[in-house]
Amino acid sequence: MMRSQNIVDSFRHAFAGLWYAFRTQRNTRIHLTIAAGVVALGLWLELSYTQWAVLVLTVGFVLVSEILNTVAEALVDLVSPDYHPQAKIVKDVTAGAVLLGAIISVLVGLLVLGPPLWARIF
Repeated sequence: MMRSQNIVDSFRHAFAGLWYAFRTQRNTRIHLTIAAGVVALGLWLELSYTQWAVLVLTVGFVLVSEILNTVAEALVDLVSPDYHPQAKIVKDVTAGAVLLGAIISVLVGLLVLGPPLWARIF
């Protein structure tokens, strides 16, 4: 494997990695679908810039966590193709990190979206 020759190649490789994650990882697509729903709800609720910033950071945190989980799983499969208890720990802990990030994002979503949604409905 060769190093990227220039910045354009670096970006091309980075976008290829993102495309791989979006194309092959079911959970990444689930997170993106939920994020699209959050964006639609945020537009309807006419959120402030600060509220948008919090939501964007939270969604980004979950997506980055999911992509890093994909990296960890691919690397573990590469170096340990057979079952190994340590490989299981790596996969379980990275999946747990994504789950924790998703739980935190739900809490943030309730805090940011809940009050204006409540006010709009009632």
